[in-house]
Amino acid sequence: MPKLWIGYIFAFVTFVGEIIAVSRHPEIVKNVEFGVPPLEIFLPAFVARVYWFVCIYRYHKILAAIPRYVHPISPGKAVGYHFIPFYNLFWIFKWPEAIAEFVNARLHAPAMRGWVLGVGVLAAFLCQTFLDAALGVALLFLSTTYVSGFLARALAAPAGAPQT
Repeated sequence: MPKLWIGYIFAFVTFVGEIIAVSRHPEIVKNVEFGVPPLEIFLPAFVARVYWFVCIYRYHKILAAIPRYVHPISPGKAVGYHFIPFYNLFWIFKWPEAIAEFVNARLHAPAMRGWVLGVGVLAAFLCQTFLDAALGVALLFLSTTYVSGFLARALAAPAGAPQT
């Protein structure tokens, strides 16, 4: 499983970058613009997003390696479709649904909902763009923790027997 604590460290580093950027350029707080943020904010937020894609890749790689299970989404597709404009809004709901189907089948219960992650990721992207980059990164990895927890439970469950 991917180490999600690294993502939370990136959120903290992004927050520290925000503090540094505001201390160097106090006018940032007064003049809110939708351009490229200062490097102190952009760099850790960008690296956090790249690491998030690595986590998504790893989840699908794990699912592809399960014996007698054919995961419908390849690891490359899982990450690559995020870069298609407008389709990515659909995709952030599609791939979690495929993971939720595996988890629910393995746990023999409707435990995980794919749309929950989609809403969390969409909220994280909007928060990162319009409100606060560090909070957006933290929300992104908080949403991903939802998948990680259910996937870990499903992988620990026996493949054939229902869980009580």
